[in-house]
Amino acid sequence: MPDAPGSSPSTADAAARLTAEIAKAVVGQRDAVEQLLCALLAGGHVLLEGVPGLAKTLLAKALARALDLRFGRIQFTPDLMPADILGTSVYRAATAEFELRRGPIFTEVLLADEVNRTPPKTQAALLEAMEERQVTLDGTREPLPAGFFVVATQNPVEYEGTYPLPEAQTDRFLLKVKVDYPSASDEAELLRRAADGFDGHDLERAGVRPVLDRASLDELRKRARAVPVAPPLLDYVARLVRASRELPRARLGASPRAGMALLAVSRARAALGGAGWLSPDDVKVVAPAVLRHRLVLRPEAELEGATPDDLVAELLETVEVPR
Repeated sequence: MPDAPGSSPSTADAAARLTAEIAKAVVGQRDAVEQLLCALLAGGHVLLEGVPGLAKTLLAKALARALDLRFGRIQFTPDLMPADILGTSVYRAATAEFELRRGPIFTEVLLADEVNRTPPKTQAALLEAMEERQVTLDGTREPLPAGFFVVATQNPVEYEGTYPLPEAQTDRFLLKVKVDYPSASDEAELLRRAADGFDGHDLERAGVRPVLDRASLDELRKRARAVPVAPPLLDYVARLVRASRELPRARLGASPRAGMALLAVSRARAALGGAGWLSPDDVKVVAPAVLRHRLVLRPEAELEGATPDDLVAELLETVEVPR
């Protein structure tokens, strides 16, 4: 059960409990779980990229249940319209008035499944709500729930019938998390569970229970924002961001907003680990997920087979780490 009102576990203990609860349904994917928790504490949204069958949907559902948050899912398709996400006004003949019918976006954890399969107009409706945490229906602004958190997914290998998110829209995501195939031991455990009749999608049967309430989550977010940052670490983050704009293979480097994102996520990781201050290792570990979708390769670099992750690795190797 969630913690009693007024109680608040240490950040490291809360992270361990959440991770253990999610693991009841999701085998492996520890890095993805940690990065989701970092984004949650830093107050941003996540874009999960991975081939089908890697438990991306299940990961979002298990996280919402462990936090006792309302979960909603939208399957993005080419014919999806903005009103299908945001909602619309419906005329009621009995009262001769329009009644607001809220869309599925009015939830706390929203899974935007295959977000790149819907046209730009519909993508823009979602991304505007992510940025402003409100929607406008018939000229009326409707606030979204506090702590509104989007987990969007996309398939990196199937491009037919898709509408790739432009750089200005992917920048709305705090993190782009790569979900990879499980390790050999994790895959063996997954098959063992399946042979025993385990169904990870039945979270009730899997034993996933709420372990934190909203008040505790808000407290963890405050702690993440309060992690002390020494001036040399601030300078290190700034130098990483500036250096990204000078990489020979980069057509577009990281913006100042990317620097703020890198700082926020690094502090969240430090808090999750129970540290009392920010370290260079925190910055280096989260840098790929923060920067990979914000760096644009030059055409010749793409032809050579380079990736944004290669650029991030180059940054971390060349920019001097503070002592």
